[in-house]
Amino acid sequence: MDGMKPETTAEENQDEREESKGCFECCIKCLGGVPYASLVATILCFSGVALFCGCGHVALTGTVTMVENHFSHVTSDHATLTDVVQILQYIIYGIACFFFLYGIILLAEGFYTTSAVKEMHSEFKTTVCGRCISAMFVFLTYILGLGWLGIFGFSAVPVFLFYNMWTTCGAMKSPIANLTSVDNICVDVRQYGIIPWNATPGKACGSTLSDICNTSEFYLSYHLYIVACAGAGATVIALIHYLMILAANWAYLKGLCQQTHAYQDIKTRDDQELQDVQSRSKEGLNSSYS
Repeated sequence: MDGMKPETTAEENQDEREESKGCFECCIKCLGGVPYASLVATILCFSGVALFCGCGHVALTGTVTMVENHFSHVTSDHATLTDVVQILQYIIYGIACFFFLYGIILLAEGFYTTSAVKEMHSEFKTTVCGRCISAMFVFLTYILGLGWLGIFGFSAVPVFLFYNMWTTCGAMKSPIANLTSVDNICVDVRQYGIIPWNATPGKACGSTLSDICNTSEFYLSYHLYIVACAGAGATVIALIHYLMILAANWAYLKGLCQQTHAYQDIKTRDDQELQDVQSRSKEGLNSSYS
């Protein structure tokens, strides 16, 4: 009985090695089916949209607060600005929700296409509906990319306005400002169309302007607009990345479908030839017996 224990132990160790090898191969197979390109594009898209929506929302609120406190003391003068900011914030909510779902859908489409490409000769089959959905995603992502290009350009406008104001405040501290009166250096936000021309005071000069530039609303809003603009740019890059992936996946699916049809045609011809040979053999045997 003692002589059987080493053999039993060796067999158990071999079984354990086979089981561990099977788990390892399973993990490698699962990792091989991950669409890493789509995963990177999804992470970049989520990050860009999150930066744009989060920073843009807070920056818009800070802009309204700054205008109310320093450039427009009458509520009716900045009522339109407040309404526009609220509409933009609701649009931001919709953009965040839509792209959260759209990114997940594109990632799932990447998993589907990767599985189709890696299983060309198995029982996995691509359908016409699947190829049409891939083509639809290509078109929709192209349209969204153009839209985000517009959003990226639009988000650069407040960065430009705040940069002008920041530069003006910096010019007041330069030696050149000592040659002229500091009170003559002003920023008039009415010329940008933010508030009407009859709004009071509408502009800030000298020390008042310097105090505005040192407020938390201005400092935070300025830098948040920069981050929001960067987030919009990252989203544009992510959508371009998605577009290349989707176009490549659609081409793979189309090639896979053509290969499948060619394989089926060849198999059908071979089966037909085999049936013809069998039928002629049977006819020969019947004639010999007769």
